[in-house]
Formats: sequence, C-alpha cells, structure tokens
Amino acid sequence: MQYHLNGLPADASVDPSLHNPVLKRPIDTSPLPTEVDVLIIGAGPAGLLLAAQLSRFSSLKTLIIDAKPSSLAQGQADGLQCRTIEIFQAFGFAEKVLKEAYWVNETTFWSPGKDGKGLMRTGRIRDTEEGLSEFPHVILNQARLHGLWEEAMAGNEAGLKVRYGWGMKGLRIPEKEDIEVEVEKIEGGEVQTIMAKYVVGCDGARSPVRQSLGLEMKGDFANQGWGVLDALVVTDFPDLRLKTAIHSANDGSILIIPREGGYLARFYIELDKMESNERLSSKNITAADLIARAKKIFAPYTFDVKHIGYWNKYEVGQRLTNHFDNVPAVKRNALNPRVFIAGDACHTHSAKAGQGMNVSMNDAFNLGWKLVSVLRGQADPKLLHTYSEERHAIAQLLIDFDREISRQFAAKPKSKINGTNTAAEAKETDKDAVDPALFQEYFTRQGRFMAGVETTYKPSLATSSSTKHQHLASGFEIGTRFHSAQVLRLADAKLVQLGHVMEADGRWRIVLFGSTQSPLSADSAVSKTCAWLEKVLVPRYTPPNADVDSIFDVRAVFQQPRAELNISDLPEVLLPHKGELGIQDYEKVFTDEASYGFGFGEIYKTRGIDCERGAVVVVRPDQYVSAVLPLGEEGWDEMETLFSGFMVEIGKGTNGQATH
Repeated sequence: MQYHLNGLPADASVDPSLHNPVLKRPIDTSPLPTEVDVLIIGAGPAGLLLAAQLSRFSSLKTLIIDAKPSSLAQGQADGLQCRTIEIFQAFGFAEKVLKEAYWVNETTFWSPGKDGKGLMRTGRIRDTEEGLSEFPHVILNQARLHGLWEEAMAGNEAGLKVRYGWGMKGLRIPEKEDIEVEVEKIEGGEVQTIMAKYVVGCDGARSPVRQSLGLEMKGDFANQGWGVLDALVVTDFPDLRLKTAIHSANDGSILIIPREGGYLARFYIELDKMESNERLSSKNITAADLIARAKKIFAPYTFDVKHIGYWNKYEVGQRLTNHFDNVPAVKRNALNPRVFIAGDACHTHSAKAGQGMNVSMNDAFNLGWKLVSVLRGQADPKLLHTYSEERHAIAQLLIDFDREISRQFAAKPKSKINGTNTAAEAKETDKDAVDPALFQEYFTRQGRFMAGVETTYKPSLATSSSTKHQHLASGFEIGTRFHSAQVLRLADAKLVQLGHVMEADGRWRIVLFGSTQSPLSADSAVSKTCAWLEKVLVPRYTPPNADVDSIFDVRAVFQQPRAELNISDLPEVLLPHKGELGIQDYEKVFTDEASYGFGFGEIYKTRGIDCERGAVVVVRPDQYVSAVLPLGEEGWDEMETLFSGFMVEIGKGTNGQATH
C-alpha cells in the first residue's frame, strides 16, 4: 500500500485504505465500575494487548484506564519484530498489519569514504535470516497499532474499551481483601475508588504504579542525546527506502527506518555528547536543529525536508527494576503477587534496535494467560510468580544488548588506509571508535535477538525442567516459542501454518506427532495417548459442561499420507463434538505432505521430529514450548507431573484469590 504522499493525517490510528475513515467512538463518560477482576492502568502497547487478551473472556470484569484525554494520534515506536507479528496472528489481525506496514527486507551500512570524506556503502545484509519465522520484520505507526488493538478489544466477547482521561492517584494493598485503587478524572478532578483483585501498571517510565510499590528503576544514562524525525524528504541518497545505518566521519550517526506507505521515513539522529551533569531536557533543541544535523551527516547527499509528521528528542539510558510485581524476593514463598508492572514501567532503553514496544507486548502476553487461568479457577495463584521470574531475565538481556548496540551506533567509525588505521586515528579514537565491518558483523549476529525469537524461558511451574526427551523434537526447544511450520490439514488438504492454530484464547496445546505406526491402529502409541488424554487428563481439569477442548486443545500431525487415513476412524479427542449442537471439529489433524501449489513444509525434517518414535509437544497459552515428551506411558506420567504442579483439578478451585 502507498499512502501519506501529501503528509501524515492528524490521526494516524485509522485505517489508511479508507478515503473516509470511520470516526472514533466518542469518549465514554459513564461512571467507572467500582469492582473489577483486573484493573489495567495505561493504554500503551502492553496495556492494550493485556486488555485484548482479557476481553476474550466475558466472565472476567476488566477495566483499562489511561490519563491521556484520548487515544494516541501519532506514533512513537514503530518497529515490529517477527515474533510480534506471530502474536498478532494469535489475536487475528496480522494480515492487516502486513498489508499496511513497511517490510524490512535488507539493512545497509554506510561509512566515510576511503579518504575520510563523504559516504560510501560498506555493507548490505538480509534483515531476517532464512527460516526464522513465517513473518517478516515490519514497520507501522504505533498509533495505528493502538487502533488495531482497540478494534480487537471492542470486537471480543467482553466488548472492552479504554476509559481515557482517568489516572491513578493512590493504591492500597490490604492483607486479604481486594486492592483499593483511587483514580482521578484528569479534567475536573473527580475521584473514585475501584476495588480490584489484580492491578497491572502499564503506565510508562514514570509509572505511578511502580512508585506506589516502592520499586526503583536502576541503571544509568549514556550522556548521549538523539533526535527522532518522521519526515517526507527529497534526497539523492540511494538507500532511503532501506533500513540503513550511517556513520559519518565527524558529524555523528543516523539510522534510517523507512516507514509505511512508501514515502515517509524515520531518522534517528545522533546529537552532541553531553557532560555527566547535563540533561537533554535542558537543551533547547528544535526540529530545525535535527534537520541541520542530518544534512551534515548526509553530506554530500542532499536532504530536503518537505513535511514533518513527528519529531522528538531523548537520552539513551538503560534502566531496570529489581522485580515486576509487589512481592519482594524474601516474601515470595509466603505471598502471591497481586500488583504487576509491564513494559516501560519496569525497563527502559534506547530505540535503536526497535525492541521497546515489542518487549513490552511480550511482557503482557506472558502475564495475560496466567491471570486468565487464575481468575477462572484453572490455576493456583502461585503461577503468577513466573511472570516476574521469566520477564525480568529477558529484560536484563535486553538492557545488556541495548547498551552495546547504542555504544556502537554512537561511536565514530575507524577510518582505514590500505587496511590499517592511521597513526592519528589510532591515537585519537582507538578506544571508542568502531570498525564498520565489526559493527555489521555484530548487527548480523544479533539478528535472532532483534527478531524476538531468541527468548528462552528457564524451567518453572509452566516450563518443564526435563530435557530428557528433547531429541524427539529437537526443533521445538523447551522454553522457546513454538516455531511454526507448514502442514496439510487432513480433512480438506488445505495448507496450514501449525503455529497459527494457537490463538490467544488461554488454552494449552498438546501436539501429537505420530510415529511410524498407523494412528488408526488401537495399539499404536498415538492412539493409546489419545485414549489417556480423553479419559484421564482432559476430564481432570475441564469443567463438565465445557467443550472438551476448552482447556487442552489436542492436535496431531501424522507422517502417513492422508489417502491412508480415514478421519472418522481417528480417536474421539481428535474429532471432538463441540458447541451447543455437538458438531464435530474437523480441523485438529494434519499430515506432513506437499500441498497443491504451495510447497512442502516437511515439518518432521525441519523441526527434527523422530520419525520412528514420534513425540508430544506441550505448548503454553503464550505459544512457548513447555515440554517435549514421548508418546506412551512415560510421557503421560511427566505430563501429569507438569500440570499437577500448578493446575487446579475440577472441584478444587481457588476462585482467583491470592493465597497468603
């Protein structure tokens, strides 16, 4: 899609394909509810994802408030990792994002010319390595993303919408009763008290929720200022529509991020280094200053700004809180958490690698299903400890990565003559300068991390500590996200990305990969496993009046050709009767075969499935691999051990109340 030719609209959250965009709903001025299950404070990417997750459950009372007078009209962040698009697929709007967004296919690197003057392209790399994800790395205005999240929330079972114009004034956590939150209407000063079982602060770097918990952001600033400029420009620089890192000889660096629509581009512009006692906020930097600096860096290429859609300035800093909930380490064995923080409220960093918005949404995706499970009485509240344990470790990796890549972006390039540094270069800048080739190599090496697929959760209540059977499915590493692959649906020969059946609906997935034995044989390991699931595990945790797959969504992939498999002969758990009318679900079973015209996924080969023995892959509701197990009794025992560690059997519910 091409759009924004004549400038950005006043509100970039609306669908750009519409000539007459649908007007936003008027701000809701009705009274706030006084009692809720979850109160979300802050409607940024993390808060909106969490609200969209919770809004899928009409039985849960969720309220999301934000101090801003209305929804975001112009974006701040814009980079969306491959992993983030996988999450969007789980929520049902990945296709919209892919249609509207800029796809980052290549990254180029520019450094001073051989004589130290001008600029020359020194490298070109593929942005995302082959096979990393079925989705690309893309760029889309954060305001538009907010609009998509709000559409998803409004269309879900609970019909949730953000209550703008309300901020948190105070928070009190009683020993046993619900949390008491005092909120204030920004315009008019009206104060209201809300009682909530759980509170989640997604309220930014100055988070009032974090402050109310007494949590401190620890870290430092790099004494380095940057400007960000979204603009329509006319230039003879050839790589304007490629993600490009430019290191000039003496005037700083620029990172170019082409924006959606085909015309707009974002420029991260390095400003002068500051003294240790200086702050960027004290400097009177204007958009004109950013343009002047950009022209120097681009020289001898022209840089003529025709329209500015957005600009800002910021300091590079990496800061992190000790933990992401209200329970300090010394009390974690005695108390379960009830107040959480996510996103910028608990970790901040630079914008260079496009991580902030993505990591924030992954925080919320990790927490959302756990809150749902606890509030619906399916899981013990102790499961909620795993949120801070898992996400704090990831945030620390991000901080370390961001510190290094920010240093390399801001460093002067080492100039070379005949392959060696000049004496003056070596003396003056050897300590802080960066070799352009090494910068490119580091950028390439960190590709998996920047794509969001490097996350590995350590063993916990929700993730098995046993790697004894990992070899049965080596491509589905325990603790990593389920890496999708193409399969063929048995019922209708349609190609399907297996990961796309794992929607953001709070369910666990148990994926059976059949062995060389025919799954139609009652003596096969897969048939016996299906019988155990149907008679033992599923009824143990599934409410009697719920669909059989409402807690555990059992799927199967077989290596036998579909011509040899009669779907009606498969076990009941793979062809379940569902809904009010008891209609059969024909979309549970797949084969590893070539499609008609769209290739062959070869999932057994590409994901290292043991063809002889098969495997069971247990996947968490946030799409991370919880366990890899064998078909048969040994696998059943380990599955029982895993789920009994935190799940609540029918008739033994906790009603979502934290244990003290």
